[in-house]
Amino acid sequence: MFLPPLIYYLIFRYVPVVMAVVISMMDYNIYKGILASEWAGLKHFIDFFNSVYFGRLLRNTLMINLLNLVFVFPAPIIFALLLNEVRNSFIKRTVQTISYLPHFVSTVIVASMAVTFLSPSVGLVNNILVQFGMERTNFLLDPNYFWGIYTFMDLWKTLGWSAILYFATLTGINTELYEAARVDGANRWHQTWNITLPGIAPTIIILFLLKIGHMLEIGYELIVLLYNPNTYLTADVIGTYVYRRGILDANYSFASAVGLFQSIMGLVLIVIANKLARKYSETSLW
Repeated sequence: MFLPPLIYYLIFRYVPVVMAVVISMMDYNIYKGILASEWAGLKHFIDFFNSVYFGRLLRNTLMINLLNLVFVFPAPIIFALLLNEVRNSFIKRTVQTISYLPHFVSTVIVASMAVTFLSPSVGLVNNILVQFGMERTNFLLDPNYFWGIYTFMDLWKTLGWSAILYFATLTGINTELYEAARVDGANRWHQTWNITLPGIAPTIIILFLLKIGHMLEIGYELIVLLYNPNTYLTADVIGTYVYRRGILDANYSFASAVGLFQSIMGLVLIVIANKLARKYSETSLW
C-alpha cells in the first residue's frame, strides 16, 4: 500500500528537485542534456545576488507577503469568529457558501474582473470616484497601487476558503465551557477571549508558521496577469522573475538557481519561526 505513493514522490517530487539543484550549478543546454552541459558552480547564484533586480525582487516579495500577513491572514480568523456568533443556521450556511465561491473562480477570471472594475474609462471604481468629484485613475499602470490591488484580490479570493479550518476547529470546542462561563456571568466578549481564541490558538499558530515558511513565495499567476513594465517597480517578485528568465528567456540554469535560493530561504525562515514557537508556546510543527 505504501509503494504507489513512494514511487509517486520519488518520480514527481524527489527527482525533479535533485535535477533542479544540479541544473542550477551548470550552464544547462537543453540540446546537450545534463551530461554534456558544462559545470558552472555558484556562478548563477552570484550573478543573481549581484543583479540590479535582486533588491527590488526581495523587497517586493517580502512587502506583498507582509501585507498578506497583516491583512489577509487575520481576516479568516475574524470572519470565523463573527460567523460563529450567528445563531440562525440558514443565514450561517448561506454566508459560508457565498464566501467559499471566490476560491473556485479561475485566476484568469479574477484578473479580468480586476481589469474591468479598475478600467479608467468604464470601470466601476473610477465611475464612483467621478461621482465624488475625483479624477479617473489608471490604477493598473500606477506602481503605487499594485500592492493594495493584489492584497485586496487575494483577500477576496481566499477569505471563505481559509476560514474552513477555523470553522472546523470551532466545532470541536467543548460547549460545556461556554455554559460554565455563562453561569459565571461571562458575556460574549469574555467567552470569545477566554474560550474561543485559546481553543483555536493551536490552529492559528500552525498556519502562521506555514505562512512564515512561504514568505518568499507568492502565487505569481495573478501577478503575471495584472502587471506590466510600468508596474515592475512594485509588482515584480521572485516568482515572476523566475518565470521570465526560465520560461520566456529559456535560461533554465539561472532560473533554477533563483528558485533554489527561494526554497532555501523559505526553509530557513520556517525553522527559525518553529524554534520561536517551541520556545514561547506549546504548539509547533515538530
